[in-house]
Amino acid sequence: MKNLLWFLIGVIGGFVAAHFMNKDPRGHELLSEVDARITEFTGILSDAYRSEAARLTAPDRSDS
Repeated sequence: MKNLLWFLIGVIGGFVAAHFMNKDPRGHELLSEVDARITEFTGILSDAYRSEAARLTAPDRSDS
C-alpha cells in the first residue's frame, strides 16, 4: 500500500511538473519534441505490427 502511495505521488508530481514546463516556451518546445519522437516511435511499432499480422494471416505460398 505504501508503494502504491509513492507511485501515485510520483505520477501526480510528474503531471504537475509537465504542466509548469509547458508554460515556459523552452519547456513547451522540449515537450513538443518528446511528443514528436513518441509519435514516430509508436508509428513505427504500429507499422511493424500490421506488417507482421498481415504476414501471419496471409495464405502460405510455399506449398505450390
